[in-house]
Amino acid sequence: MSDPRSKPRKPKPFSASSPRPCNGVTLSFAMARKSFLKPTLVTIFIILGLYAFFNTVLSPIDANPSKLHSTFSLDSSKSASLLSTDSSGSLESPSNLPPVKVYLYDLPRKFTYGVIESYLMARDSLKSPVDDVSTLKYPGNQHSAEWWLFKDLLREDRYGSPVVRVLDPEEADLFYVPFFSSLSLVVNPIRPGGVVENAGVYSDEEMQESLMEWLEGQLYWKKNSGWDHVFICQDPNALYKVIDRIKNGVLLVSDFGRLRPDQASLVKDLILPYSHRINSFNGEIGVQERKSLLFFMGNRYRKEGGKIRDELFQVLEGKADVIIKHGTQSRESRRMATQGMHSSKFCLHPAGDTPSACRLFDAIVSLCVPVIVSDSIELPFEDVIDYRKIAIFVDSASAVKQGYLIKKLRAVSQERILKYQQELKAVKHYFEYEDPNGTVNEIWRQVSLKVPLIKLMINRSKRLVQWSLTEPDCSCLCSNRTATLTSL
Repeated sequence: MSDPRSKPRKPKPFSASSPRPCNGVTLSFAMARKSFLKPTLVTIFIILGLYAFFNTVLSPIDANPSKLHSTFSLDSSKSASLLSTDSSGSLESPSNLPPVKVYLYDLPRKFTYGVIESYLMARDSLKSPVDDVSTLKYPGNQHSAEWWLFKDLLREDRYGSPVVRVLDPEEADLFYVPFFSSLSLVVNPIRPGGVVENAGVYSDEEMQESLMEWLEGQLYWKKNSGWDHVFICQDPNALYKVIDRIKNGVLLVSDFGRLRPDQASLVKDLILPYSHRINSFNGEIGVQERKSLLFFMGNRYRKEGGKIRDELFQVLEGKADVIIKHGTQSRESRRMATQGMHSSKFCLHPAGDTPSACRLFDAIVSLCVPVIVSDSIELPFEDVIDYRKIAIFVDSASAVKQGYLIKKLRAVSQERILKYQQELKAVKHYFEYEDPNGTVNEIWRQVSLKVPLIKLMINRSKRLVQWSLTEPDCSCLCSNRTATLTSL
């Protein structure tokens, strides 16, 4: 019974900061929290104290803490750069790594400018050698990479290039041999005997032998058995006579069609794009102005894998919206090819005498979707370009079936063609030698990636006691030539 003298207490007003009464649970929870919090805080303080003690006593004191911070920041940025990717998702080369050092051999003039002079004199465009080599122009052809790389190494401004030219061979990572081997190959066929004024008969085979005689007398060729030397032999027949004597080096080629597995492979060598022969398409993507479905203009009759061309002519001639013509290299043919590629949705790329041909690169810069019918083709820069996004691949057996190719291409939607064109436009700078950030820079980047393998092979070759093989050493040089084809 309550005391009548006691006054009733007024309830306290409720506020957001006040705990809500809940049958005594809140009070119990608060007491429990306090009992838990106290030992927790003590534990934290003990841990912090121990950390401070060990960090002060056991760690060396740096008199310049800002230097330590800057060093740490630099290392962090290096780690970040190694993991950086470009917009396409492919790994970028670490931008803070020094460029690869290349020594450009000062070859006797006859191997460089002399080849140009011989070519021009054989065609009556030049009467005698010139005093000023800067007046010479490399004859335009699909194998002009040898000229572009040579001229690039001669320029002083190396900003943005993956390689730097060094004048002291002791500093070099690589040695570049600038023989114009592809141009040398075609100097003499134009006139009977290949007579060049007073110089007698020009012989590419003799030039190759003369090159090796000069090169094998060089200290740095002997030093590492040629592993660190770079040769350009873009024409499939270039340097054919001496290829076994230079096969240790990095070979810059258009394909492996004329090379054995023990001479060349994707592991140590590099696939180059042909220089395109027609003008690039500089308009916007679209299909409205591309009235033709499929276009091809080139030599109908080729050897080896190129024999498929004649079969393709037979199944495609006379088909609606298809333009397929036999044509040889000439100014008029290039004009017609430019018009045809710029006004067609798809451009046919069958094999030539070897798996590749220049029309693939003409098609790419034309934004004309390449239709590749070449079962063993190797493609340039495939670590950064996914060719499935820019081209259609058709196996040879299916391509020559009546109606197969046309039906396949007609089934490609307009939206899909536009997507192909977008991708072609995004990558076409990789195939333009005249672009400052185009083909030449990409070639040097790819060559630079070979340096660790080159050093491995140099060290390996020096420590081997005996290296006598009856079969090619495929452990380091050969690509798999017997792989099962995947679906196209």
